[in-house]
Amino acid sequence: MRQLIHRALFCLGLLAGTAQAAAPGVYLEDFTWSELRDALRTGTTTIIVPVGGTEQNGPHMVLGKHNMRARILAGRIATELGHTLVAPVIAYVPEGRISPPAGHMRFPGTISVPDEALRGVLEGAARSFRQAGFRDIVFLGDSGNYQSQLQAVAAKLNREWAASSTRVHFVAEYYRATQAPYILALRDKGLSDAQIGTHAASADTSLLLAVEPSGVRTDHLALADEPSSGVAGDPRAASAELGRIGVELVVARSVAAIRAALKQAGR
Repeated sequence: MRQLIHRALFCLGLLAGTAQAAAPGVYLEDFTWSELRDALRTGTTTIIVPVGGTEQNGPHMVLGKHNMRARILAGRIATELGHTLVAPVIAYVPEGRISPPAGHMRFPGTISVPDEALRGVLEGAARSFRQAGFRDIVFLGDSGNYQSQLQAVAAKLNREWAASSTRVHFVAEYYRATQAPYILALRDKGLSDAQIGTHAASADTSLLLAVEPSGVRTDHLALADEPSSGVAGDPRAASAELGRIGVELVVARSVAAIRAALKQAGR
C-alpha cells in the first residue's frame, strides 16, 4: 500500500511539472508578466488587438458572437504568423443610439458606447503594448460598425510615432473577407441572397458554427424578419461546413495582409 501511495504521488508530481512547463500559447491573458518579458526578448513583438462587440444576433445566436469569432480567429491568425500574440477582445463598441434606442439597441443585451470611448480604449491599449516592447500592433474588427474608428486610431498613432520603430496596422481584410468573397462562395454553393442575409442569417450563423457551435441555438433557426426578431435573412441553411469557407478566407487574407504590412515596416 505504501508503495502504491508513493507511485501515485510521483505520478501527480510528474503531471504537475508538465502543466507548469506547458507553453502559454498565443493569448496574452495566459502569460505571466515574466513569461511575456521572455517572449518579447526572443522576438515575439507583434500583437493582434481583436475587436468584437456585444449585440443581439437573433433568437438563435448568443450576444457575444463577435467576441467569440474575433478571439478564435485572431488566435488562428497569430498561430499561422508565428511570434505573434493576441490581446483580450474589446467587447464594448458603438452599436447605435441608446435612448431612444435604435438598431440593435432595441433588443436587450446589446451594449453601445460612444465612438470616442472605443477610440480611447484602442489608443490606450496600443500605448500600453508599445511601452511593453511590442513593435507591431494589429487592429482586427469582426463587425463593420467601427472599421473607420480602427483605421483612424492607427493613422493617428502612426503619425505620432513616425520617428520610432513601432507601427500600428489596421487590417481591413479581416472584415472584408466576410463580405464579397464569402458571399460569392456561398452563392456558388447554391444559397440565395435571402438565405445569405445581412445579419444573423446563414452567412453570419455559419461562421459561428464553424468556430464555436455552442454559441448557436440550432433549435431556434427560423426565418424571421428583422424588425421583430433581429434577423435579416434566413439562417436555416447555416452549417459549420459553410462557415469553414469563410473562416479560411478570413485567416488566409488576414495573414497575407499582416505579412505585407510587416514587410513594408521593414520586419
